[in-house]
Amino acid sequence: MSEGERALVLFSGGQDSTVALAWALSRFQKVETLGFDYGQRHRVELDQRPIVLGRIKTEFKDWSRRLGQDHVLKLDVLKDLGGSALTDAVAIGMGAQGLPTTFVPGRNLLFFTLAAAVAYRRGIKRLVGGMCETDYSGYPDCRDDTLKALQAAINLGMDKRFVIDTPLMWIDKAGTFALGEELGGDAFLTLLIEETHTCYEGDRKHRQDWGYGCGKCPACALRAGGWERYVAARKETRGGWGWRP
Repeated sequence: MSEGERALVLFSGGQDSTVALAWALSRFQKVETLGFDYGQRHRVELDQRPIVLGRIKTEFKDWSRRLGQDHVLKLDVLKDLGGSALTDAVAIGMGAQGLPTTFVPGRNLLFFTLAAAVAYRRGIKRLVGGMCETDYSGYPDCRDDTLKALQAAINLGMDKRFVIDTPLMWIDKAGTFALGEELGGDAFLTLLIEETHTCYEGDRKHRQDWGYGCGKCPACALRAGGWERYVAARKETRGGWGWRP
């Protein structure tokens, strides 16, 4: 526990940011959340945010007393710029420059800069995000080097000492599920599966073993593979599954 410290978590409503939120709630005295409405194709994640937060408040007493104010900012400029499969009617795949068409240029740079502005006003030092470099989709703004450089720039530009925490940076999706279990047990795993949303297609109709999604987009593929590895490791270490959502 970081005594007296407060954190602001970039919380989208997806699996990764929800695990990052649990990580922060396990460490800091008060945790606020920040989401962004940027016209995303999978904006159903915005609908899931209050549901996830509501269940944390009612089902996890230790976390509930630390969970503070939620903020949502509109960031229409990313939609206006266009060109991404996450904001426009563009096919999901690989682009001409070797990056996925789901890459939204500048998104995480803007997210953390605005998060720092919110934190500045609210007297918060720690900024927490669920970015991961281990098995990500090739987004350059998820890299550890990018976020370290951004932290330095934000601190210089705002004359503050913010710390950007990325607890998922060096673990894969199997490790993310395992970390979720470590932090909140099977109850939190159930929450991750039933209520969070990460599918790029915004599909809440099809229930997979690892959660809701189309099962075909890159985000679903990453989670499907991670879930299979997590389940296999859990069976091996415990001699059986022993849990059902």
